Amino acid sequence: MHGELKHEDVEAARRDLAERTLSRIRGDFARLIYLASMRNYNTGEYHHEGLACMFTESIAGRAIASCHRDVFRRLVLCPLKELVEQLELYASSNCSTPSELVRIWERLQPYRVTVPLECSPLAARFFVSNIRTALAILQSRHLRAHREALSALPDR
Repeated sequence: MHGELKHEDVEAARRDLAERTLSRIRGDFARLIYLASMRNYNTGEYHHEGLACMFTESIAGRAIASCHRDVFRRLVLCPLKELVEQLELYASSNCSTPSELVRIWERLQPYRVTVPLECSPLAARFFVSNIRTALAILQSRHLRAHREALSALPDR
């Protein structure tokens, strides 16, 4: 009985994570980054000290994985316009400019590690493609705004 995972316990841990932590993070993209950061890249297992203490390591891991899949699913299904807005919000809340985010992310592609382990290869490719497109739109907007700001300056 002790080692048995109950659906109710996982759901209680999900609610706890959603109410105490995820609700305080602005935007689904920032939530996705946060949830993916709790995953061990060598084992695929999730760890959250607080949840593990309140529930068990196994229940906490399942709850985080479930939240991760849900947030990822919402982002995969959201319109591109909303995804661009999510990236802008993420950049602004992390003290980075959108152009800095684009510059670094084009080189490192950290969004690739945000894909849940159980994700289908098609959904993963679709997500990565959408992120790359959203980054290009973000860069285009930033360059246009920069050119407009320069053209508004008085001639010397």
